[in-house]
Amino acid sequence: MLVPFWRSQRPAEFLSWYEQHAGLLLRFFGPLEIASGVLVIGSTALAWLGYLPGLAFFAAATGLTLAVLATFPLYFKAVNTRFETRLIDAADVAGELERWATWHSARTFLATLAFGLALLAMGIRP
Repeated sequence: MLVPFWRSQRPAEFLSWYEQHAGLLLRFFGPLEIASGVLVIGSTALAWLGYLPGLAFFAAATGLTLAVLATFPLYFKAVNTRFETRLIDAADVAGELERWATWHSARTFLATLAFGLALLAMGIRP
C-alpha cells in the first residue's frame, strides 16, 4: 500500500515523489475505477433487461461503485493536485495523509462490498 510508504518519508521527500509519480498513478488507477463502473452499470442494465439474474444485487453494487467514483471529485482530485503541485505546507502533509488514508479506507470498503454484491448477483458465494 502506498500510504505507509508515503508516511515513512519526510514531507519534502513525499511531495517530490508525488510530483514525479502523480501522472502515473492517475493513468493506472483512473482506468481501473472507470472500468469497474462501466462493468457494473452494464451488468445492472443487462439484469434489468432480464438477461442476467440478481438485479437487486447489481443495482446495489452500482450504487456503491458510483459512491467510490464520487470520492475522486469530492476529495481526491483537490488533495492530489495539492500534493502534486506542492501547494500544501510541509507541516500539513502528515495530517492530510491521515485524511487521505481515511477516505481511501472508506472507498476501499465500499468497493469491496460492491464486488461482493456483484459476486452474489452472479450466484458466486464470496
